[in-house]
Amino acid sequence: MVETTKELTRALGRSRGELNISILELSRQTGVSRWTLDKILSGERTNVRVGTITKLNNWLYKQI
Repeated sequence: MVETTKELTRALGRSRGELNISILELSRQTGVSRWTLDKILSGERTNVRVGTITKLNNWLYKQI
């Protein structure tokens, strides 16, 4: 398990807002559970699997 950073959480929220997509759509695009995404974005969960961080980073990278 690794810990998410505030920067990652902020970047996800910002990109999601700019694209005007729901958590469900973000889940579809990233391959991460909507429940996990909801908890990450709300700050309830900071420890996630390495694979989850990799998927989120890859998605963010594609948005650039």
